[in-house]
Amino acid sequence: MSEPISGPHRLIVADGDVLVRNALAAYLRECGYHVIDAATSDEVMTALNEAAVAVDVILADAELAGSLNAFALRLWIGQHHPDVETVLAGNVDAAAKAAGKLCDDGPHLSRPYDSEAVAAHIKRLLARARK
Repeated sequence: MSEPISGPHRLIVADGDVLVRNALAAYLRECGYHVIDAATSDEVMTALNEAAVAVDVILADAELAGSLNAFALRLWIGQHHPDVETVLAGNVDAAAKAAGKLCDDGPHLSRPYDSEAVAAHIKRLLARARK
């Protein structure tokens, strides 16, 4: 199991599939992260806009449901919460095409998630954010 970066880092795991979301969230909690579960982009935006919630990283399914699709959500996060890192995961072909249109970099992870790879990726994002 990967060791988290020191500090109370908070993550949002956003996936409409409750089994995937719960399994990944449980693993990341075991790694020492504080994890907020979200089923839709609307739940992600609500969590980000609550003053008491400081989020470091969002891991979202590229096919996330809600009023914004995952790529539009990533753009919204960049505009409203620029210090929050966003990782999109999903079908690589479809995600890469959409990412090329809307994002400066595409999905980094694919489903089904490799829990250790996810934890390692989050650790790299947090280390990069501190620089």
